[in-house]
Amino acid sequence: MKNTNLYEYDIIVVGAGHAGCEAASAAARMGEKTLLVTMDMSKMASMSCNPAVGGVAKGQIVREIDALGGRMGRITDRSTIQFRMLNRSKGAAMWSPRAQCDKAQFSALWREELENTENLFIWQDAVTELLLDRVEPEKGFDELKKAVVRGVRTQMGVEFKAKAVVLTNGTFLGGLMHCGEAHAEGGRAGDAASKGLSEQLRALGFEVERMKTGTPARIDGRTIDFSALERQEGDENPAKFSFSPDTQAVKEQMPCYLVYTSAEVHDTLRSAFDRSPLFNGTIHGIGPRYCPSIEDKLRTFADKEQHQLFLEPEGRTTHEYYLNGFSSSLPQEVQTEALRKIRGLENAHIYRPGYAIEYDYFPPTQLYHSLRTKMVENLYFAGQINGTTGYEEAAAQGLIAGINASRALQGHEPVILRRDEAYIGVLIDDLVTKGVDEPYRMFTSRAEYRILLRGDNADLRLTPIGHDLGLIEEDLWQKFNEKKSLVESLISYAEQKSVRITEINDYLISHNLEPLQQGKKLYSLIMRNDFSFATLIDALPSLRKFIEKEKIGEEIIEEAEIEIKYKGYIEREKMLAEKLRRLENIAIPADFDFMAMGAITIEARQKLSRIRPRTIGQASRIPGVSPADINVLLIKFGR
Repeated sequence: MKNTNLYEYDIIVVGAGHAGCEAASAAARMGEKTLLVTMDMSKMASMSCNPAVGGVAKGQIVREIDALGGRMGRITDRSTIQFRMLNRSKGAAMWSPRAQCDKAQFSALWREELENTENLFIWQDAVTELLLDRVEPEKGFDELKKAVVRGVRTQMGVEFKAKAVVLTNGTFLGGLMHCGEAHAEGGRAGDAASKGLSEQLRALGFEVERMKTGTPARIDGRTIDFSALERQEGDENPAKFSFSPDTQAVKEQMPCYLVYTSAEVHDTLRSAFDRSPLFNGTIHGIGPRYCPSIEDKLRTFADKEQHQLFLEPEGRTTHEYYLNGFSSSLPQEVQTEALRKIRGLENAHIYRPGYAIEYDYFPPTQLYHSLRTKMVENLYFAGQINGTTGYEEAAAQGLIAGINASRALQGHEPVILRRDEAYIGVLIDDLVTKGVDEPYRMFTSRAEYRILLRGDNADLRLTPIGHDLGLIEEDLWQKFNEKKSLVESLISYAEQKSVRITEINDYLISHNLEPLQQGKKLYSLIMRNDFSFATLIDALPSLRKFIEKEKIGEEIIEEAEIEIKYKGYIEREKMLAEKLRRLENIAIPADFDFMAMGAITIEARQKLSRIRPRTIGQASRIPGVSPADINVLLIKFGR
């Protein structure tokens, strides 16, 4: 691979966290000459906090990233040390894959992936300034656009030219770490903060605000009494994230452990609350509600005598353990004293204490759904810079930003996923339409169409899009079409196959199930809670014969069964989505003057003018815009 001009690129991605890695990978594989700039090449896609991928709703996002051609799922599968499918006892819409990963291997595999990607080049340095061309405001309400990005300047004084830039700076913009009375500038422990970009963009007119996150202490496993802890194993038959046949489910799993705080632990922590930067006014950034520090837990749930924590290994070749649920910014000696009062951790040695970190973010209502900024042409934001938290949310944004930066350069419309099409669509629409008032984390409850957005069918929903973009390899595309055909074939077989009482009743009686009074279609039996393809294979030799003849595997059987059992719910959600989609088809002119509409409230006028929704559907989701306001807009546009 030749780089004929070291200083000129199509796309520059700033930051090699989870967002930056996906953005750079996608842009390069879509044919754009791409430069990834990172402050430390040894920490690409570093798991700065929890060494795990997935979880409730997050696991579905990773499946979607994979279905579109992203790389997070594949790399997770190759570095998994424990796999669990969360919420398996609930409906299929709630099943959420989660993998504990080997932290060092995950990062190393990402570096290997990027270094072997055609069109992708890497530069180790810090970006301190964007190269911009100022533009004259245009007529109408697109005068928000004040500049066009032309490249970046680094800390070492190197200038790189580019047609588009994607900023994925994570927690590094103005990063400030806190541990008790001690404070230090940095994006994470051991890494410097990034300076210059926030100041430049603020001067250009961008809103810049502060958020806060935190991480717990890391513990030396040789000093832990595991015999006193409750062991938590992975799934007996683990699955995997990627739909690619190139990855396999983990074979040798490592255990995690459950540990519990106590009243004595709580008393030790509370004794130093006056020294906590969270409570004494030192920290001003807003922290994540759904991943609170141990101090926040004790204050919010003051009556609880214990809290459950998870002790998780950081890899196969290290003794380092992560204490999930014990994030703290209290003085390190207080953290150590409290930890040693937890059963099993009485002699714990700490590799490093927990700390909080404040950083700059840009309220995401300053973006279009493409993740391009409104004020600067061809400048995209992705990840924690947009006020989100979590590797998965960051990676999803990075993938979409990389795709859309490439699409713009190629003269194509951006890829904008709908809310009924992907969790990624929900994520981005929430960000750009509603904004954030705390670090945004995805939950299944944020999606109106959870039954449509299952993890098992992410490929059926999104792989055709990924293939059209050139991000799905031809062999994987062929496998996808084979899977889709087999699912349809099995459902069709179930619809046509008649089950006679003479071939099923003996089986039902032997399993204490009510015998049939008349023959039924196999499809109607599968719809019942007490039947599945797996149980009926034993009772119906013809079904077994069909499955063996067609070489239908467990993944196909599960997908077909879910489609059958949830058919009524799926069709109802599709109808609802179609009804609401009509509002998405009613466009609002880009230069429409909302302030001139006296028939809607002042609050609605102000918010509509600030966010500039492109459709009535988007306008209806803006907080403060009422149904009455939407009716006025509908009348205005002749509907």
